[in-house]
Amino acid sequence: MNKPSVTVLGLGLLGHAVARTFLDAGHPTTVWNRTAAKADDLVAAGAGRAADPVAAAQASDLVVLVVLDQAAAGELLAAMGETLAGRTVVNLTNGTPEQARELDTVVRGFGARYLDGGVMAVPPMIGSREALILYSGAADAFAEHRATLDVLATPDFVDTDPGTAALYDLALLSAMYGMFGGVYHALAMISNAGIKTTEFGPRIETWLQAMLSVVREGAEEVDSDHFATDVSNLAMNDLIFPNFFAASEELGVRTDFLEPHRRLMAEAVAAGYGGDSLMRVVTLLRRPPGNVSASD
Repeated sequence: MNKPSVTVLGLGLLGHAVARTFLDAGHPTTVWNRTAAKADDLVAAGAGRAADPVAAAQASDLVVLVVLDQAAAGELLAAMGETLAGRTVVNLTNGTPEQARELDTVVRGFGARYLDGGVMAVPPMIGSREALILYSGAADAFAEHRATLDVLATPDFVDTDPGTAALYDLALLSAMYGMFGGVYHALAMISNAGIKTTEFGPRIETWLQAMLSVVREGAEEVDSDHFATDVSNLAMNDLIFPNFFAASEELGVRTDFLEPHRRLMAEAVAAGYGGDSLMRVVTLLRRPPGNVSASD
């Protein structure tokens, strides 16, 4: 049985991995990149090289964009224009929810269907079950092409609003970067203390895995707007936070990642939320502190 053909436009690290994975899975794959030489090894492996974006779109019913930014994606869509009619566009380019909605409008204007994708993986993970790609937009297009998209990563259709995948993507990445900020600071402290970070790293991993158990409980607190706790409240954490700064200063470590957290905790305590859990900080981020009601 012949597998559906696929077109991939954009052959950076991620785009190249996407095209290679389709090709290795037996899908006839057409590729296009502004710098044509980036497609040479894929063409040598059996991919078709499109002369321009229009020819690339004509080659397949499933057109996948993996370009630098949403401006570049918009330019490609404009170049392909009515050629997209009847096709499905999958945009794996990182962007904002509103950008995804704008591109959805453009694609539907050309008579095509749009799926926005949030890639929760680095390029070497593409093609593995550990990789996850979030999709939102045209549900019928996702159902039709799910088997093809499945070769890239575990597919997760999250909503018919085309902006939801981008929202989830950025929210998940913000959690990752926040966690890494703490990891950076911890490793800087340990390294400046003259201890091998390779010896301490496993302790960080074990500790963070244990602490991740609070995420679901915290989400319930946010949804219920109830932050009472008898475990570790904001006032207690605010009291000990100066120790992080004193120890960091002694070790010659910058406190860039700690300072915003310290300010938010101090602001929450000053607003009367000292008895609440750390998750109360979410409400300070979500709306002006003056509009937040203190817990009973």
